[in-house]
Amino acid sequence: MSNHHPRPAAQGPVESRVYRPAADEASDVELMPAGDVTEGVVRVGGTVRRPHQRQSFAVADYLDWLEEAGFEGSPRFLGRDGEGRDVLTFVPGTCAGALPEPWVRSEDLLASVGRLVRRLHKASAGFVPAAYPFPPRPIRQDTVKGDPAGLVCHLDVTPQNVVVRNGLAAGLVDFDLAGPSTAFKDSFNTAMHWVPLRDSVDGWPGWEELDPFRRLRIFADAYGWTLDERRRLPHFSADAVRLSYERMEYNAQTVGGGWARMWAEGVGGLIERRAAWLDENAARLVRALTH
Repeated sequence: MSNHHPRPAAQGPVESRVYRPAADEASDVELMPAGDVTEGVVRVGGTVRRPHQRQSFAVADYLDWLEEAGFEGSPRFLGRDGEGRDVLTFVPGTCAGALPEPWVRSEDLLASVGRLVRRLHKASAGFVPAAYPFPPRPIRQDTVKGDPAGLVCHLDVTPQNVVVRNGLAAGLVDFDLAGPSTAFKDSFNTAMHWVPLRDSVDGWPGWEELDPFRRLRIFADAYGWTLDERRRLPHFSADAVRLSYERMEYNAQTVGGGWARMWAEGVGGLIERRAAWLDENAARLVRALTH
């Protein structure tokens, strides 16, 4: 794949794009499910309108790159509307609810998520956010020790952010947390949500009988983790979970909003229990991934 995708001249710089709906465009408004940290997202006809944020132009530039790279699983940035909101194309399909429905447990769906994230990372290769840098993070970048950030990733591939069609993962939405990281960090984070990797006390109702070790192997095989990545998962996951705790706590204290709400609801304790579960099951996780 080429490391350069020229911008179509007709699009113009992302900050100058103004979305003007066609005269016959549908104008019905549908409130979309609120994300963990972003509220006020609505669907208007065939578009999604999101509150403009400080990382919006960086995300828009990234979405342009993905479009030019031929990745069909992400929305397209169309510009800003008269209210200053970001306007994106609507990605048709179904996303999981806050409490994932039974169909989300499908192993075929799990494997397709791994393949979709792999395609995303291949399409992202070579993208350098030079024109519109992502805002600096007050805490460490989304990477772990010895695994320097070198790839812009989604970083929030939860069941609620994966668009499913015909039982398989077809697209990704909500790129608000996208930024420089690594493919392994983003794929591990995805597995953490989809396997899921957590203490059983924090499991979703109906997921108790699922085998997380089998599901992790299915995801790893579908994504294509290397043998080295599989073997170093315990050390990697320990630092990744510490990073998650640090950033959640910092954002809760300084940004507020959804971050503060999640912290007040006990997400810090969930992360600590996840860290303990990963540590207690380190050898079993490696065995499941390598045997």
